Amino acid sequence: MANGCAKRGGCPSDYVAVAIAVICFFVLLSRSVLPCLIHKAPRTNSSSFWIPVIQVFSSFNLLFSIVMSVNLLQFKSRHWWQYCYLWAVWIEGPLGFGLLMSCRITQAFQLYFIFVKKRLPPIKSYIFLPLVLLPWIIGAAILHGIKPLNSECHMGLEWTLPVAGLHGLYVLALIAFTRAIRHVEFRFDELRDLWKGILVSATSVVIWVTAFVLNEILQEISWLQVASRFVLLVTGGVLVVIFFSISSNQPLLSQISLKKREQHYEFQRMGLALGIPDSGLLFRKEEFRLVDPNEPLDKLLLNKRFRHSLMEFADSCYAGETLHFYEEVYEHGKIPEGDSTRRIYMARHIMEKFIVAGAEMEVNLSHKTRQEILTTQDLTHPDLFKNALNEVMQLIKMNLVRDYWSSIFFIKFREEERCDEAMHKEEWSFSSPRLSSVQGSDDPFYQEHMSKSSTSRCNSPG
Repeated sequence: MANGCAKRGGCPSDYVAVAIAVICFFVLLSRSVLPCLIHKAPRTNSSSFWIPVIQVFSSFNLLFSIVMSVNLLQFKSRHWWQYCYLWAVWIEGPLGFGLLMSCRITQAFQLYFIFVKKRLPPIKSYIFLPLVLLPWIIGAAILHGIKPLNSECHMGLEWTLPVAGLHGLYVLALIAFTRAIRHVEFRFDELRDLWKGILVSATSVVIWVTAFVLNEILQEISWLQVASRFVLLVTGGVLVVIFFSISSNQPLLSQISLKKREQHYEFQRMGLALGIPDSGLLFRKEEFRLVDPNEPLDKLLLNKRFRHSLMEFADSCYAGETLHFYEEVYEHGKIPEGDSTRRIYMARHIMEKFIVAGAEMEVNLSHKTRQEILTTQDLTHPDLFKNALNEVMQLIKMNLVRDYWSSIFFIKFREEERCDEAMHKEEWSFSSPRLSSVQGSDDPFYQEHMSKSSTSRCNSPG
């Protein structure tokens, strides 16, 4: 019985391994999908979205191909879809482990050019990824042509060791890219995550290759066949879960926690995640000043209350991308020029959100200006978005501001200004009974008292 299931599959340990692999894949699927569904993270056309999707696809291929190629499940008869070279060569190799490692190498390649070379990678990720995968495709084609596999999908020692060496070669390639960026002071622990990925993948590959070699060359030992394929599948399941859980390409989304929903609110803007002063705050402590519509637009937009009122109007007209772009570029300008790492984070965020074709909030720019930004040789340049901002300001002047002055949003803004002006005049005459030496704007009880005394006046009709 043991010898029979060791050869044909269907041992109790085989079903346990399959169950563990299924659980691992669903854990992987939940970790990749749930944060986006719960927090409604926007889908982008950039590699930060597609590479994780490809990782999920390759993880499924890796686990399912192991199940099919090492006889974990017992089938009464042989079918065409159990073809060894389909599962053991193509799906397990180029479309499984090879694709999974190629995704991580592509991420490390992007980080190297963005943070070390301070420019976008010269090769697009959808071109670089197939190039990295090419050795696996060539190797699979050679194996398919020579056909060294027997009827039980096993290959001899002369082929097992080169295949194991190809697995190790990709781990070494990932180590090489990671060493090249080890001196960068990342804000979101990308380097630490890459080293973790290397440690996890290297350990898994050693265990996995050992089980793979034993499974291939010691076919006459029944218990070793059963144990090795159990370890092969379970290690593969653990590898894909841990490997995917380590994020190194999407720093803003990596701040999302399934346990702390308030953390998503705290880091829903890149400026907040980077610690830019007053980023995303509707009100800030500044000298109260009435807005004069006759002032130049660039001066008016420095008033944060006015800027957000205009942004609400623009969003209602489905033209808010221009104001959001101005806001992000304004925050980008607050970062000191010497802080190259944060400037690169913010510049890359703006480019992916507003500049690249098909972006979430793509702004209307001339082809020349767009290409100047996308082909820049210095992501830290202080005038990186200068021409784009000038074009956007012209669009705001021509299309939004003139309509805004006659909108209900401006009327509401004026009413709020009058209330604030009245509260500002009373601020210095107000004396807190609890903290008499503290000014009104710093008194924690001030807002409560003033809201009670002035709500009726500010909100009363007429």
